Amino acid sequence: MRLIIKFKWVIAALLIVLTAALMLTAPNLTKLANEKGQTQLPDEAVSQRAAEILKDAGEDNNTISVVVILDKALDEQQEKDIQSLIDKMADIKGVKSITTPLTEDKEVREQLMSKDEKTVLIPATVEGSDEEVETIADDIYKETPKSLTTYVTGASLINQDFAHSSEDGLKKTEVITVFLILGLLLVVFRSIVTPFVPILIVGVTYLISQSLLAILVHSFDFPISTFTQTFLVAILFGIGTDYCILILTRFREELANGHDKVEATLIAYRTAGRTLFISGIAVLIGFAAIGFAKFAIFQSAVGVAVGVAILLLVLFTLLPLFLVTIGPKLFWPSKKVISHSENKLWGFLGKHSVRRPFLFLVITAIVTVPFILTYDEEISFDSTAEISSDYKSIKGLNAMSEAIGEGKAFPVTVVINGDKDLTTAKSIPYLGNLSKEIEKVDNVDSVMTITQPTGERIKDLYVDSQLGIVSNGLGDTINGLNDVKKGLTTVQNGLNQISNETSASSGNSGSSLSQASDGLTQANEQLGLVSQKLALTGNVDEALPQITAINRQLGTIAEGLQGANTQIEGAQQQTKALSENLSKLSQGVKAANDGLTQISDGLTKAKDTLGNMSNSQTVRETGIYIPEETMQNEDFKQSIDTYSFDDGKGLKLSVVLDSNPYSEKAITTVKDIEEAIDRAVVDTPFEDAEIVYGGISSSNADLNDISTTDLSRTMIIMMVGLFVVLTVLFRSMIMPVYMIASLLVTYYTAISISEFLFVNVMGESGISWAVPFFSFVILIALGIDYSIFLLDRFQEEVKESIPDAMVISMRKMGSVIITASIILAGTFAAMIPSGVLTLVQVATVIIIGLLLYGIVILPLLIPAVTVTFSEGNWWPFRRKKREE
Repeated sequence: MRLIIKFKWVIAALLIVLTAALMLTAPNLTKLANEKGQTQLPDEAVSQRAAEILKDAGEDNNTISVVVILDKALDEQQEKDIQSLIDKMADIKGVKSITTPLTEDKEVREQLMSKDEKTVLIPATVEGSDEEVETIADDIYKETPKSLTTYVTGASLINQDFAHSSEDGLKKTEVITVFLILGLLLVVFRSIVTPFVPILIVGVTYLISQSLLAILVHSFDFPISTFTQTFLVAILFGIGTDYCILILTRFREELANGHDKVEATLIAYRTAGRTLFISGIAVLIGFAAIGFAKFAIFQSAVGVAVGVAILLLVLFTLLPLFLVTIGPKLFWPSKKVISHSENKLWGFLGKHSVRRPFLFLVITAIVTVPFILTYDEEISFDSTAEISSDYKSIKGLNAMSEAIGEGKAFPVTVVINGDKDLTTAKSIPYLGNLSKEIEKVDNVDSVMTITQPTGERIKDLYVDSQLGIVSNGLGDTINGLNDVKKGLTTVQNGLNQISNETSASSGNSGSSLSQASDGLTQANEQLGLVSQKLALTGNVDEALPQITAINRQLGTIAEGLQGANTQIEGAQQQTKALSENLSKLSQGVKAANDGLTQISDGLTKAKDTLGNMSNSQTVRETGIYIPEETMQNEDFKQSIDTYSFDDGKGLKLSVVLDSNPYSEKAITTVKDIEEAIDRAVVDTPFEDAEIVYGGISSSNADLNDISTTDLSRTMIIMMVGLFVVLTVLFRSMIMPVYMIASLLVTYYTAISISEFLFVNVMGESGISWAVPFFSFVILIALGIDYSIFLLDRFQEEVKESIPDAMVISMRKMGSVIITASIILAGTFAAMIPSGVLTLVQVATVIIIGLLLYGIVILPLLIPAVTVTFSEGNWWPFRRKKREE
């Protein structure tokens, strides 16, 4: 420290140059946070894998929805205005395709309009980054007719609004934090000069840290999120001010003990500086432990560790300059520099807690245990609740959800990725079974895929419907046979009449006509038998050869009639009329024969269909049969194109839930869907395919798993890391245990109280999913400072009597700890005006935790536990006396 004091001006100059250089060369951290700081799940997450598969297949289209809100049901003029908007949208750069709601297709209209037709959706596929999509939305607003109220929404636009909200919140936090600290320090030190020292120290730290982080993010893909800067501001200004207070208070105490400003500085850094160093290392370890998290948004808090490291550097280099240069004038115009007031409240609490430790342990339990036991861990994954509903993207989203339902707006996407064509007539039927199993899951409303593109099954694909069609066809066949029979009867009667009239003049022709009549009689009898058997048995196989034989018979008869007609034409002129009639009868027989041919072809087709059905494995296993003509049907091809990708190697199913897609119920439903599909794909063409899940609910299910795992992992790493560091620095394995335990009690009490406030009082669905992680890390890392402040002073004061040393330490450090906790709580309170729900909730947990720890846990619990352990506090080491 003497060397630092000696070269104080050189060090200050170097820091100023370094700060300026970094500020001029570093990229804009806020811009980087907006570009790279969106919530990004790890690559191994199921929903992330689904997105990757679709992206590789070119199916990751960015979609937005223009939500048109009408004051009455859609009329002709409004349709014209909407059509005008659609036409103009098509000309906007970046818009690839538009789905019009103004269509005759009833199913499409139902999907894109509310039932009262007061809300109309215009989905559009767009391309570009989030910023470019925001530009497209601005262009759409410009082109919207004044008569229409519209909102444009989509994931990209919500991301952008969240980024804008965070950026605005950061600016508010920075300003509020600075003024808050200045005000609190004015009250604490009653000095105009003192408050500006911590502001300058932390200001330099923040500028250097921000620039270094920007370089790390830009050049080395260092993790960052939209929360990073806000946490950096709150934590650096909070603990930076706390550490300055610790040094300044001890400096003032040593001045009051009669030391000059240089000696007072040296003593302050030898005593309080050691405490500061231990605290800083503990905080550094705490935030560095976050690097073991797998989730990028959690890892982004590692940036705070960079800030803490810079803070320690600045505190040990730049702060001494102010102490040895300004000296007692630091506290001007206060006249109480020479006196160091002790905290009477903490002295009182310390005196009684060391005398009645058990009583104070009970009091602490009464305050904390009820809250810990009532903590329900109600977690919310509703990312749209993060920002104000005043943003247009949120207004549009809410209107869309109300119009068509939240489930339809955010379905679960089941992605089946195989290595062969899955869109064959032998594979597609199994989608029907898959859909059935999914529909059995609780909270599933409908499933859309190739076999049911609108959520309703295509009935003609199912065997029961197809058999009904065949049955109706047989009925029509029977009616057709009866009609042919009637026609032939009419022909026969005509032949009999003509035969009688021509027998006298043309014996040969009369004989031919008589033979034809007898043949028709026989054919009619056979047709009657075939018709009766078809009606009774439906046996197509037996009917077909009989109809073929009748066909041949009728052919022979038609030839005979034609021959007889030729004979009559050559015989007599007066028989011309009879000849014409005979020709008509011949044509009638031919028409009947053609009709039978058509009936035979139809029965052949029915026979082939029934044969294929009987031989089809899909019919037996799924109840679905897809003939080749169906595969070539244009509408069915469109369904295949919509719900398949990668040349048929991939399939999609959209699962609509009947509950809020952001709810915990939806997360549970996704898990149930996964289990149902695992059962349903066994022994199907999809068994060996990769099956993953996309959509909001699936992403939230991954968030739930990852955040829970990361929190557990980070808790263990942090506590082990802190335990090791504190064991080495305090030469004790006992003190670290109850220091960490006291913070765990504080954390669970604070988050339980916060849950009660937000859920039971304010009506939120739960605590935001990121809050437990961030609030735990921050509260443990920062709260450990205060126990270090107290117990390191206790280590310094302990000579003979442990209770006396604890009481003295509490009197000496009470004001420092209370002031520090209030200031740190205040810096987090500055996050509340940001309007970002996660930040508001994290701030609430931290504020409650810090005040609880500084006012209840530390003065009541720690002294009681310390005196209870007595000499055991230093186990397994021995107590080491400090040098005077």
